[in-house]
Amino acid sequence: MTLRYETLTGTDVEAALDDLARLRITVFRDWPYLYDGDLDYERGYMASYRDAPGAILIAAYSDDRLVGAATGTPMLDHAEAFGAPLKKAGLTPEQTFYCAESVLLTEFRGQGAGNVFFDLREAHARTLGHSHCAFCSVLRDRDDPRRPADYRPLDGFWAKRGYHPVDQAFASFSWKDLGAREETEKPLQLWARKL
Repeated sequence: MTLRYETLTGTDVEAALDDLARLRITVFRDWPYLYDGDLDYERGYMASYRDAPGAILIAAYSDDRLVGAATGTPMLDHAEAFGAPLKKAGLTPEQTFYCAESVLLTEFRGQGAGNVFFDLREAHARTLGHSHCAFCSVLRDRDDPRRPADYRPLDGFWAKRGYHPVDQAFASFSWKDLGAREETEKPLQLWARKL
C-alpha cells in the first residue's frame, strides 16, 4: 500500500478539514489518548492550520483516501500553555516550530510515514527560520488498566530523530476520555531538538 504525500498550507487545508477531523477522532480513540472526539470541535480546532501563517498540514493518501496526517505551526500561533515548558528548555516561541499531531491509521504503519511527517515539518520549520522543533507527548499512568498489553511507546523513534524529553517541562491540555462525562486535564511532556 504505497502512500502519497501532499504538503498543504493556507486555504489548501480547507478541502482536507472534514477528513482530517474524522481521522483524528479515529486514531485518538486509541491509547494513550482515549479521546472521545466530536466532529464539530475537531473541524474548528483544525481550522487553525488553515488560518495561521506558517502552519502546515502533511497529508498521506492511499489512492484518494486520507489515511494519515501531520500538522505543525510556529509556536507563537499555538496554545499559550506551552510557553512555560519552552522556557524550561531555554527556548522561546519565536525560535520554535511546534510539531503538533501525527496520526496514521493502523494498517498503514511501518512504511516510513513517521519519518516523512517529521522530515517535511522540520524542513518547513527551517524555511521559516526556526532553530528548534518541539512537540508534546501524552503522559498516562503505566499501570492504567486501559493500557494495551502490546502497547509500544514511540520514545525510541523520537530519540532516533534527535528529540529528547525536556527535564521538568510539562504542559496540560483538556479533553474528554472515552466513557467520561466531562473533560479533564492531561499532563503532556515537552520533547525538543535543535534543527
